[in-house]
Amino acid sequence: MKIKVIASTKVGYELPKEEALDFSGKSAGICYLPDTIETLFLEPKEKTRRRYKMNLESGHHSVFGHATYNLILEGVPKIIAMILNNEKIYNTSEKSARYTKMQPSNKEKVLYEKWIEIYKEIISKEYPKIEEKRVQKLAQENARYLISVFTPATIMEYTVSFQQLNFIVSWFEDYIEKEPENNFSKQLKSAMREFLKALPDLKVEKLNPRIKGKPLSLFAKRERKEEFGENYCTTYLASFSELAQAQRHRTLYYEISLLDKPRYYIPPIIRNTELENKWIKDISSLEEYYPQGMLLKINERGTLENFVLKCTERLCGAAQLEIMKQTEETMNKYLEATKNDEVIHNYLLPYSKGARCTFPGWKCTMPCVFGGKDAMSRKI
Repeated sequence: MKIKVIASTKVGYELPKEEALDFSGKSAGICYLPDTIETLFLEPKEKTRRRYKMNLESGHHSVFGHATYNLILEGVPKIIAMILNNEKIYNTSEKSARYTKMQPSNKEKVLYEKWIEIYKEIISKEYPKIEEKRVQKLAQENARYLISVFTPATIMEYTVSFQQLNFIVSWFEDYIEKEPENNFSKQLKSAMREFLKALPDLKVEKLNPRIKGKPLSLFAKRERKEEFGENYCTTYLASFSELAQAQRHRTLYYEISLLDKPRYYIPPIIRNTELENKWIKDISSLEEYYPQGMLLKINERGTLENFVLKCTERLCGAAQLEIMKQTEETMNKYLEATKNDEVIHNYLLPYSKGARCTFPGWKCTMPCVFGGKDAMSRKI
């Protein structure tokens, strides 16, 4: 066996579109390689050009996935990041809204700052042993439910293939042109237009998924049947914030639908207290902004093994509370639905006893605030 690097990322280098096309044309030549790689890479440019044009015409676009781009997106709305992250073929490093302070619009900011202080007070009272720095972060994590998914506050590095970037351009163009107008889609179309305007000119005609009729994956096109077995499919209500956490599990598939009547996530630490109504009043006043705490109908699909992988990340005292509780609920539904299937039921059982520190073979090296005993019953 021999392994050789034929291309790699170079800091500060912007790959011209023409070079990306040329590299893709050479990659296509590997499929019918008559000689050596060295010979292929020294062939006349016109021969390479004819080959990549043939691939563009035929719809055999996978060869255009070999060239990649490292993009820095500054001031990108959270909803755009979520759409990009749902398409799977990427790597991303994104500013955390859980642990960093956000800078939203004035109306959002007033409520955001107000609830940071409220959460700091009640968290300190409920959990006096948690250090002040951790309390601040937990308060920010809960207050950010008030921040709009359209707030241009996210900074992210997004590494994507030349092919996928062109697919994204066409998906955004199609959404802008074809999606029916409502308050949500109007704001999203505006954000998509800004994204396309800011993007370097890397668009190639015919390098798009239209020939196969593949749309953006985030927005549900139909209802799905709930089932649990070797593969599973389940639908539940969760916030935009939870969805962003869930998308990190790239082996699982997510689709969303907006509710006809807006509903909002209520952090457990204020449920059934005098603060609950105040929270609903404040977050409801931001309805037109689509706050991250707005609930969605989310469909989740995947394999049995990949659900267990999700459990190893989310059934933990350090995980976002909302997704931890939802993962626990899905586990309980999975167990109930497979109680007559001994193989699947017994496969799940070792991962259903509590936090991941109870999982077979798991050894946690991180300091834990709640411990395995209190992780699943925490309210923050």
